[in-house]
This record gives sequence, C-alpha cells and structure tokens, in this order.
Amino acid sequence: MSIFKVNSWKDLALHAFIIIGLGVVFIFIFFFIYLPMSTNHGETITVPDVRGITLDELDDFLGMRDLRYEVTADSGFSANLPPLAVLKQFPQPNAKVKENRKIYVTLNAERAPLVRMPKLVSGSVKNAQLVLKTYDLELGEITYVPDLALNYVLEQRTDGREVLEGERIPKGSIIDLVVGDGLGKQSLESPNLIGLDLESAQFAIVGSGLKIGETKYEKEGVAVIETEMEDGTFTYKEQKVSPGAVFKQRPSAGIRMRLGQMVDLWVYSPDSLNTNPTLLDQ
Repeated sequence: MSIFKVNSWKDLALHAFIIIGLGVVFIFIFFFIYLPMSTNHGETITVPDVRGITLDELDDFLGMRDLRYEVTADSGFSANLPPLAVLKQFPQPNAKVKENRKIYVTLNAERAPLVRMPKLVSGSVKNAQLVLKTYDLELGEITYVPDLALNYVLEQRTDGREVLEGERIPKGSIIDLVVGDGLGKQSLESPNLIGLDLESAQFAIVGSGLKIGETKYEKEGVAVIETEMEDGTFTYKEQKVSPGAVFKQRPSAGIRMRLGQMVDLWVYSPDSLNTNPTLLDQ
C-alpha cells in the first residue's frame, strides 16, 4: 500500500497526476469509444417521402427502414388522396435522422368536411371558377343552352341534380354548370329582302333581331323567286331588280332563325352605281 502513502509534496503531485490521467482516459473511452458504439454515432438514415401512403401501409414501410411513426392530432383533407393517407410529415423527406427515429404524420380525413354551396347563378363562368376554387370545389362540365345572357350561369348542379345556394356538400365535390349561349330561345323567320335597297334591307335585318352579315356587289342582278304551290311543289322564276337593290339573300326568306344570327346580302351594282357604305355599315 506504499504507493498510496504520501510522505512529501512530490508524492501528492504524483498521485494527483495519476488521478487526472485516469480521468482523461475514462472520458476518452466513454465519449469516443463506448458512446459511439452504443448509439451508432455518425450513422444516419434518409427520411423517405411517406406522403400519399395509407395508414395500413405505413407501419411496414417505415419498419423496413428502421423508423417509427406517430399520428398527430391535426387532420386535413385532399380530394386527390384516399382516406387516411399521409398529407404531411415531419421531418421532411430526405432529412437525415438516427435509427428508430419517430416520424410525425398528418392524415387525410376519412370523410370530406362539408362546405356550404356558394351562389354561382347569375354570375359569369369566370367568376364561378374563382369562387369554386375558394371553396375547394371542382368545376365539372359546362353545358350551353339557348339564352340571351352569354356565359352567364343559369343553373348549378352536382351528381345530376340541382344544388341550391347554402346547401351543405362535401368538399371536393364536382359542380356542373348550365350556361347561356348568348343567342336566346326565340326563333323567327328571316325577312324577305329581295328588291329592297341596301339601307332598307339592313334596317329590316336589325329590326328583326338579326345581324348584318357579308354584303357582296355584283354587276348582274337577277333574283330567283321561289313559290310554293298548293300541292306542295315549288316553282321558280327569275325577276330583275333595280340597280342598288338586293337580288339574293342567305338564308332565304322564310327560313327559321334565332336571334343574333347573320344574314348575308347580294346587291345588284352596275359600274355606274355608287356603292358607298350606308349608315349601318359605318
């Protein structure tokens, strides 16, 4: 036991040096040998992307990679993912973590939350697209029907039925729109313009709710008049018109048309005739 006997200051210093040396060796062994071996120091795992994976698949998927998971209390909803699929994760994909690290996941709701159907009727198609996106609803088919209001929503539908403003529907529902085509339901017969001067013919077209189409000038002007007989047959005869008068029109007189459709005109215009634009052409 003489090694521990202190007879002088030299012995005391020697003992202190031995104790300090043993302490340094212990610390080195603990932190740089034992601890790295027991904790796999320097070994990391790349976090996989688990977004879109369902809860049933998650345990096996992470277990094969020596990782665990925990479902957070938060939830969300995406119509593009199945129920109970991972919406969010932490740590993010490609992060470096230790073996057996826990991955926190947020799942897609089993049922879509309900939202109130917004009012789309009487608004434009463009406005409807913006409103549907705000409410997390999807735009479906757009069906055009005869109506004077062009691109105005007349009806909003889902699953083949009309859906009313304020009705609760699942988020992500597909909304179909019935929209006006701008032409209207009203129909009429095209007026008889043969023999009228150009300006009178144009006024007759506009006054009927139709539109002036293309006007052509020709040096020879002979109108072909069609007459229906009592037995249902038709007879045709040629008729000359005055210079500057309409001798042909398309569609022909008496054809059923809708409001806003165009009527083309052919005008008898000899070389000497003035063909300056009319007031309706300007």
